[in-house]
Amino acid sequence: MQHGKDIVVSTWAELQTALFDHSWDENISRFRSSYIYRGTWDKAFDLKTSIMRIGPKYEQLEPHLLRNFRKYAYSNSAPGDSIWNWLAVAQHHGLPTRLLDWTYSPYVALHFATADLDRYDQDGCIWCVNYVKSKEFLPPQLRDTLQDEGSNVFTPEMLQPVAPTFKSLKSFQDQDYVVFLEPPSLDARIVHQYALFSMMSDVKAELSGWLQQHPELYFRVIIPKKLKWEIRDKLDQANITERVLFPGLSGLSQWLKRHYTHS
Repeated sequence: MQHGKDIVVSTWAELQTALFDHSWDENISRFRSSYIYRGTWDKAFDLKTSIMRIGPKYEQLEPHLLRNFRKYAYSNSAPGDSIWNWLAVAQHHGLPTRLLDWTYSPYVALHFATADLDRYDQDGCIWCVNYVKSKEFLPPQLRDTLQDEGSNVFTPEMLQPVAPTFKSLKSFQDQDYVVFLEPPSLDARIVHQYALFSMMSDVKAELSGWLQQHPELYFRVIIPKKLKWEIRDKLDQANITERVLFPGLSGLSQWLKRHYTHS
């Protein structure tokens, strides 16, 4: 395993090896990966969050965005009092947040790296992060919470008692750290995409920069542009499509449009 390195593949077979050869768990003698995945159509993309892209002083705007989202969305969505539930709902519906989308499925990540046919002139990328090992860098209060629950990731209900606010999340230690958060099953899209979120302890911290300081936690699989069509066709054959990942008429339409588009 080339920790912190880019693995450039040239064939479908090499891609399978790169995505799955780390998944054997000696402790249970089963294939159970400790990694999560994020696919991008351009290998040059970093892991900046959507809130970082709204302009300067975004860190000051974060609490105002979420407060107003809660105020105006309450009649349509009432996920309880937890700020982390509300943050997940907001991210799910397109509000700029500090969350980033990830998936437990390398094939779902491959879908997002190859879904846009207009971007087949760019090399794609799959970020692969060891979410289990990342626990070692959590402050003791959060590590203990996960240990008590026998879990590797948080749910909003687990995180709320120990860190009920953005300020409390940041207060545990001076060093930045990443929290992985499983969202509630807001709809079938969350379920079908096998989704979870990453969240930095400081809204100004950027995950790809943090990972460079901890190269043992990640690697990237680079997808050459010439391989994208083969990947796309084989994902379609495996039923990894918009029709499945975005249940409903919009996902069906996206799938049909792409399926009948010729290169």
